[in-house]
Amino acid sequence: MIEASGLVLALTTEANAERAQQLAEALLERDLVACVSIHPVQSFYRWEGTLQASHEVQLLMKTSAQHLDALRSAVSELHSYDTPEWLCWPVMASPAYGAWAIAELSSDASPPAA
Repeated sequence: MIEASGLVLALTTEANAERAQQLAEALLERDLVACVSIHPVQSFYRWEGTLQASHEVQLLMKTSAQHLDALRSAVSELHSYDTPEWLCWPVMASPAYGAWAIAELSSDASPPAA
């Protein structure tokens, strides 16, 4: 069963795997995301009137609607691009995954066991 969860997916790209990992870790440290999936991609786009093709790394970030504005601000602050890609949309999740993600984003989430 899939249900409304209050979860939001946000997507951006970074120039390389090292920068993507640094951004993901910073966002996790700030408790703005429950999880970030990183995928290499080849992007094709027009920039300043010229067709471009570049290898980038895509970050798929799982967050809550309540954290979305803070996440967008942090991505803008920490990103290596002047104009980072920013897309987001609400999602439906399985009850177990949705509960886990929301719990990770709550201020009273307990630290992981050692």
